[in-house]
Amino acid sequence: MNYEEALNYIHGTYRFGSKLGLENIKDLLRRLGNPHERFGVVHVAGTNGKGSVTSMLTHVLHEAGYRVGMFISPYLERFTERIQVDLKEIEPDELARITERVKEKVEEMVSEGKNHPTEFEIVTAIGFVYFAEREVDCAVVEVGLGGRLDATNVVNPIVSVITSISYDHMDVLGDTLEKIAAEKAGIIKQGRPVVTYPQRPEAMAVIQRVARERGAPLFEVNKDRIEVLVSEVGRQIFNYSFDGERFSGVVIRLMGRHQILNAATALTAVAALRREGIAIPDDAVYRGMERAFWPGRLEVLRRQPYVILDGAHNESGAEALACAIKEYFEGKPVTLVIGMLKDKDADAIVKHLCPLAESVIVTRPDSPRAMEPAELAKRVQRHCQDVMVEPDIEKATTMGLKRVAQDGVLLFTGSLYLIGKIRGLLRSS
Repeated sequence: MNYEEALNYIHGTYRFGSKLGLENIKDLLRRLGNPHERFGVVHVAGTNGKGSVTSMLTHVLHEAGYRVGMFISPYLERFTERIQVDLKEIEPDELARITERVKEKVEEMVSEGKNHPTEFEIVTAIGFVYFAEREVDCAVVEVGLGGRLDATNVVNPIVSVITSISYDHMDVLGDTLEKIAAEKAGIIKQGRPVVTYPQRPEAMAVIQRVARERGAPLFEVNKDRIEVLVSEVGRQIFNYSFDGERFSGVVIRLMGRHQILNAATALTAVAALRREGIAIPDDAVYRGMERAFWPGRLEVLRRQPYVILDGAHNESGAEALACAIKEYFEGKPVTLVIGMLKDKDADAIVKHLCPLAESVIVTRPDSPRAMEPAELAKRVQRHCQDVMVEPDIEKATTMGLKRVAQDGVLLFTGSLYLIGKIRGLLRSS
């Protein structure tokens, strides 16, 4: 099996759908020798901010001298982004080799009348096998969907982390914040510490209850303990204190006030890891936080004019993006290129973003789940008069580059599938 064959096999299992539950993945991992039991794990769930916090913690642990794995989803440009060791993506031939091994075990399961594992279960197994083979000390593992029944929830983490909880995937996770929070809180394990972003009261109440029931020490990020010193394009500096620990002059490259809250969540997780006996020197914390990077999230690709990518795909993400655009680019004319998936709440997203734009170009993300541009355009027109439709992503990108004012902002957003494609186009041009 070569790399292309491996990808075709992995993506071909999409037809088996998304079946939440742990029975399948436990069976598959058992046949592979339970690789997930051979390294420590920091488990990260949440609606928004999972990737940023995962990147921050991975960089900090790497700077502290640990061999660290990182498991993320989805990817932006290359499938290999999903599985990394020491900040290096899995090599294509390694992915192919491990996929072939996992495929053998899948076929074994099916021959015995068991359910065929889903695409995400197979990817999770590949990641865990790779981490075990590379003998990582710790892996920072991002939940795929929800938490309680997510395939990654087979791990027994050193620390669990829950980032910002808001409305998304409501058809699967529930239609209230309490139901969604209950699914995210499913990663809390008996007696294992859990760190949480400053949640809305109804979500926080659920996390507090589950932590109490499971005897899990709960560490809550307090907004009042954050002091922002600098917030500008490409750099933010802040102080943060948590229960006797103080982090002064922390520098991050990620933009937006929400990223400072994500950074405080990561720093609280560092404090929790230290209490579990994980040695993390202060200098490693500062270096790791400053070097942490998360592509496609308020990412500035060019200046004069500014070209910005942000994968905001739910209302909370769109609101945070709108706040950041107002803060950093006040008075600059904004050209917006947007494309969304049809299972997202388009009205909730465009109401935050489209009023900021002088003109909007509507396109189609590179996904079979994409919303038709003409349908999205109708919703956009309620908030902006100058709306164009260009289904082809490459042509929409070119149109945006031509239309943006030299002193303006060209913003691409609405879906990570869209952002990944555009990022590749712009970086290669």
